[in-house]
Amino acid sequence: MTAQPVGTPGEFHETVEVRGHIIDSLILPKILDCITSSGGSFRIVQVSIGQTRKDPSHASIEVSAASQEVLDSILATIADHGATSVATGNCRFVEADKDGAFPEGFYSTTNQRTEVRLDGQWTEVGEQEMDCGVAVDLAQGRAVCVPMSDVRAGQHFVVGHAGVRVHPQSRHLQARGFEFMNSQVSTEKPKGIATAQVALEMARCRRQREKVLVVAGPAVVHTGSGEHLCKLIRGGYVQHLFAGNALAAHDIEHALFGTSLGVKLESGDIVEAGHEHHLRAINRMRRLGGIREAVACGELTKGIMFECIQHDVDFLLAGSIRDDGPLPEVITDALEAQREMRKRIHGVSFCLMIATTLHSIAVGNLLPASVGVVCVDINPSTVIKLSDRGSFQTVGLVTDVEPFLRGLVADLSEVVA
Repeated sequence: MTAQPVGTPGEFHETVEVRGHIIDSLILPKILDCITSSGGSFRIVQVSIGQTRKDPSHASIEVSAASQEVLDSILATIADHGATSVATGNCRFVEADKDGAFPEGFYSTTNQRTEVRLDGQWTEVGEQEMDCGVAVDLAQGRAVCVPMSDVRAGQHFVVGHAGVRVHPQSRHLQARGFEFMNSQVSTEKPKGIATAQVALEMARCRRQREKVLVVAGPAVVHTGSGEHLCKLIRGGYVQHLFAGNALAAHDIEHALFGTSLGVKLESGDIVEAGHEHHLRAINRMRRLGGIREAVACGELTKGIMFECIQHDVDFLLAGSIRDDGPLPEVITDALEAQREMRKRIHGVSFCLMIATTLHSIAVGNLLPASVGVVCVDINPSTVIKLSDRGSFQTVGLVTDVEPFLRGLVADLSEVVA
């Protein structure tokens, strides 16, 4: 991506182009703002605007800066929004010299569809994920996202932004019925309409045999919402469940003792010595060998984990430093949990995140922008953090989990009625 000085002395420029829904998705204004806020200037050489909402647009922009260094910085920034140099050659790559670390200057990925130019041909980057590097295999003509922890010496990684182009996701959620639910977080969104639209999306996924991932926190159990999630599982609306030790432990505690954190969910009464119940529940699972074994022998007969096993829902429990026990199924190695999540999100079309900050952000980091995400949390900062991290496709619904899940189950019953 070499620029030549033109115009006034010391000025450098590069012409880039951007395609797609660059007007209605505000991609073009974002690019122009990035240029000016980074100390550069622009001249729109050509622009073609689509006449309907389905028609793509195209713009050719000359970017100028006072130095090559500033220009390169601007080009790197706007490349993440889909701006590609018209003079792009092949991508550049460097061999990794040690395990667990990228070469200096590596290209850092976004969660949006990306291509790299190999031997004059644009090649799709596989396993798209944000905050990774792009490993290339010239012999096979392949490129794939690789997380830092999985780097191995001898692999070749793309460096710089030359020969890389990003395709920003446009109108993805709108096409699925979420048009009014933009990614801005608000406590004033009409909850009933939002819940009904989530129901329509989950019903569509079931009808078309697409996979839905639910990421859930222990508040699902604490608020008495467990049975609502059980109904979704029994109805075939959930194919994957990602959670931590706490959700499973308190779900099993409730199944065995009728409490969650020692509180009777039906009455709200605090049970004497109830604070021990979650430990006794975990201990019983460990003595039996695990949750599946507890279901098989008839010890565990209800609850979220029971329904997952009964209805063949894939579940993954990722541990944390504060876990009691933990349950035998909990993956305590964080990097191993990430690797397992990466394997299991393939083919997921829709993700519903419910009342869990850390697991929502962790899963959001792994999902490509093509996967629709709805995050439901009483704390708006959860959705804000997801968006700030780059999961821009996330639709946020600020509400308590129990009325949301209750409404979702009711809406789904009407959809299929």
